[in-house]
Amino acid sequence: MKAYVCKMCSFISINGSAPEKCPVCGAPQKAFEEKGDAIKTPKDPNNPSDFEKKHIPAITVVKKCGLIPEGCQDVHVKVGEIQHPMQADHYIVHIDFYIDKEFISRVILTPDKLNPAAALHLKTPSGTLTAIELCNLHGAWINEEEL
Repeated sequence: MKAYVCKMCSFISINGSAPEKCPVCGAPQKAFEEKGDAIKTPKDPNNPSDFEKKHIPAITVVKKCGLIPEGCQDVHVKVGEIQHPMQADHYIVHIDFYIDKEFISRVILTPDKLNPAAALHLKTPSGTLTAIELCNLHGAWINEEEL
């Protein structure tokens, strides 16, 4: 999948253009590089390999938030149908979240201390939620879910 990648922080712009300023690290537009293979997807989406199952973010949308009862829905993302390792030499660096291809949040993960998962409490009632995870060895992987 073609995208624009920030050379400073690995943020990936998926809306078709490089932003004037990186929303994660503040780097200028000139820090972005267009990459045709920035995001990996399974070769056969209907039959992903075990390797692919460890990298594709699994998204669960919970329409009723248990923490903020009014105007909130939860989004849970676990990296991998088969849980991805979180070891010093092989781990998920971060998970970036987007709604309708516009960046909304980054969750940074620490190997050995955290599981490869994150959750958000969204005000947005509808749209397409995209999660992109970055594996330190195998690159960025994507999944999407309708809210």
